[in-house]
Amino acid sequence: MTKKQKRMLMRIGGAAALFIPGMILEDSTVGIVLLLAAYALIGWDILWRAATGIRHGRVFDENFLMAVATIGALALSDYSEGVAVMLLYQIGEWFQGYAVQRSRRSISSLMDIRPDTARVVRDGAEEEVFPDEVEVGETIIVRPGERVPLDGVITKGEGLLDTSALTGESMPRETHAGDEIISGCINQTGVLEVRVTTPYEESTVERILSLVEEATDKKATTEAFITRFARWYTPAVVIGALLLAIIPPLVTGDPFSMWIYRALTFLVISCPCALVISVPLSFFAGIGGASRAGILIKGGNYLEALANADTVIFDKTGTLTKGSFHVASVIPAEGFAEEEVLFYAANAERYSTHPIGRSILRAFTGGGNTTEDTDVHAMEENAGRGISAHINGHFILLGTHDLLTAKKTVGIPPIPHTGAVYLSVDGRFAGVVHVADEIKEDAATAVRALKERGISETVMLTGDSRWIGTSVGKSLGIDTIHAELLPQDKVAQVEARLAAKKEGKTLAYVGDGINDAPVLARADVGIAMGALGSDAAIEAADVVLMTDEPRKIATAIDIARKTMSIAWQNIVFAIGIKAVVLILGAIGWAGLWAAIFADVGVTVLAILNAMRALSVKED
Repeated sequence: MTKKQKRMLMRIGGAAALFIPGMILEDSTVGIVLLLAAYALIGWDILWRAATGIRHGRVFDENFLMAVATIGALALSDYSEGVAVMLLYQIGEWFQGYAVQRSRRSISSLMDIRPDTARVVRDGAEEEVFPDEVEVGETIIVRPGERVPLDGVITKGEGLLDTSALTGESMPRETHAGDEIISGCINQTGVLEVRVTTPYEESTVERILSLVEEATDKKATTEAFITRFARWYTPAVVIGALLLAIIPPLVTGDPFSMWIYRALTFLVISCPCALVISVPLSFFAGIGGASRAGILIKGGNYLEALANADTVIFDKTGTLTKGSFHVASVIPAEGFAEEEVLFYAANAERYSTHPIGRSILRAFTGGGNTTEDTDVHAMEENAGRGISAHINGHFILLGTHDLLTAKKTVGIPPIPHTGAVYLSVDGRFAGVVHVADEIKEDAATAVRALKERGISETVMLTGDSRWIGTSVGKSLGIDTIHAELLPQDKVAQVEARLAAKKEGKTLAYVGDGINDAPVLARADVGIAMGALGSDAAIEAADVVLMTDEPRKIATAIDIARKTMSIAWQNIVFAIGIKAVVLILGAIGWAGLWAAIFADVGVTVLAILNAMRALSVKED
């Protein structure tokens, strides 16, 4: 509880102490004096803010409404009711302020990842300094229980790192000398010596905090609508209250006092606090909850766009795959052994720098074999198609189905193998080596989860060859696959889908590389794989996944949809309750007591509902 809240609580207690005997003695002069004293004690700040608002042209706010309503009640000699309304309003404001403060503190605590100091080694001694005073290349010491202050590389020591504040992962991560380490993590065991590689202002923790802080400036359409709604809503109800106070008594002949009271009730009910506070808080809580799950969403507008996502387009390498090739299988032709096929293929690729060639060589030497004693000569590379060479006296072709066909190889299967490198020995088909880009463990789960959430189309765009792209895409269950694309081709594909998308639906693009930056920026929602992705991709993206796990996309969509649901619940609840009580107040069935509930009570309930967005459930 803040000092301001404590002072307010004392004022409430003092006003209540004056109000109770004043209400009992209301028919006497003493009672009236006590009630007016209670009103002055509890309501002076509301009256002051109302007067200040009028001076600055901000007439139609909650302070003005409450001042007019309570002064009107006093003028009608309803002293106890006028004081009670102001007292209850201030009690409600106190609870409301306390709820908002607690919610913001809860959200801020999720982002409490900025270390205050760093232990830097200078002249052989440890020196405690502010993190922004440490230079790139200097060595820092991180003891058990301390938060890593800067990005760097471990030069000495090993331990377990708690990365939950950054990635949402509960399991600690093992680290050893030579491993990269990012700021914001907590060292759980062992003393680590870390060589700083990134300036503090560019460190992971600072980038995360800046992204979250900037997110509050980017309002969703729903959020912006509520702000605009409040601007014309309040003047409209003030005019409505004036008409309610004047026209009915002129038409019906009823006393003006009765309709003025109803008009005052109408004013109190009309205060849009619940909408103005709870809806932005819903988005703020949604962004905070996503951060705790290792998902950085740069604004409420992107939360709203995620909730409406209908198409998700993936880059392949680094997004769905690890970008590292491996030999998945070796299928020999009749008359050849598996080991023989791999031997010739590896020796043909012994000098290759291509990722596929290196993976074949790695698969051969990984079993303890060597290419050193093999006679390899007359090697010739056919760009994009394969290699020819003489190996131990045999003529070898290694490459595409088209290459072997062009060289009149005998016995080639009529139907090409997907994702295969073909081998021929002395003009005879010898077998295929299946090479695959290693798929991320959760990639298939991620695609399946998106379909379960109603995503109508999943698309994969890749610059890789058609057979690699097709192989990966089909294994993951991707709906549409486009391969052999240049960066501008990816942009064209996204542009075409943006032009054809359904009304009210959005398109999300997921990528990690520099070449993905233009597409990330063009999509309705650009999602970057942040932990290992390029700076350009992270800057261009609207959402950053800190763990590089595709399954987090479904989690982000769940958070966005939950947040939007809560925001609309608050809108419907607040407007619905107010509409009912407004009608009841206009016909005289609801007094100022009901009005207070419709204002303050609804606001507090809406705030508590907004806080549910902080809770994130992951699959």
